[in-house]
Amino acid sequence: MSRKPIIAGNWKMNLLKSEAKSVFEGIKDFVKDYSATELPTIVIAPVFTSISSVESVKCDCGCCGTKIAVAGQNCHWESSGAYTGEISVEMLKDAGCDYVIIGHSERRQYFSETDEMINKKAKAILAGGLIPIICCGETLEQRESGITDSWISGQIKAALQGISAEDIAKSVIAYEPIWAIGTGKTCDADEANRVIAMIRSVVKEVAGSDAADSIRILYGGSVKPSTIEEQMSKSDIDGALVGGASLKAESFNEIIANTMKVACGV
Repeated sequence: MSRKPIIAGNWKMNLLKSEAKSVFEGIKDFVKDYSATELPTIVIAPVFTSISSVESVKCDCGCCGTKIAVAGQNCHWESSGAYTGEISVEMLKDAGCDYVIIGHSERRQYFSETDEMINKKAKAILAGGLIPIICCGETLEQRESGITDSWISGQIKAALQGISAEDIAKSVIAYEPIWAIGTGKTCDADEANRVIAMIRSVVKEVAGSDAADSIRILYGGSVKPSTIEEQMSKSDIDGALVGGASLKAESFNEIIANTMKVACGV
């Protein structure tokens, strides 16, 4: 099965509104020269306060909305209520988002998010008509202890518990080895592909072959223009969740272009 690649930029807690708008404009100017069928699915996740700024850039360029989607970096599973500092799926949808990143290692580490919480968020995102990008990954200690596969398998099974095969098929998973996030270290492409193939086998176990064949699984962890071609040449890697290299239009555009060379025939 041919799966359309996804290149997603996670801006984390970076870029003020004017900066976010400028970077988004730089990406928009690059993608306007290509049709939506030539491009991978492109997703940008700005800070919440900048969503309206990047949406305003989309709105003034006609078909741009079909080429660049916007994601929230997190959400709450409740639709409203006394949850100071949180944001709901409905609010993100109202702001123009199509995707929501959940389960990122930084959320798990710094804000004590559990697999159960991530599962509740995934269900809320899907019920709200958006697409979850569910992150998973292991620490260096876990990798060196030889429990990478069992750890990640447990994360995936917990995140997908109680979700229909149909909803799983349209979800996105991002494998991000924690030891490679923001460190400059990149997981070897063959090893990243092996882990992602293992994740796909877990999805098959949970939801069946059709869902496993359809779901897109990304690699994340110090993704750069120089690494993406080899990663995208692998059988099971369906794109990338990009951190630091997505903060500048030039490097992110180069990642998109190099993905197109391998996966889109451009």
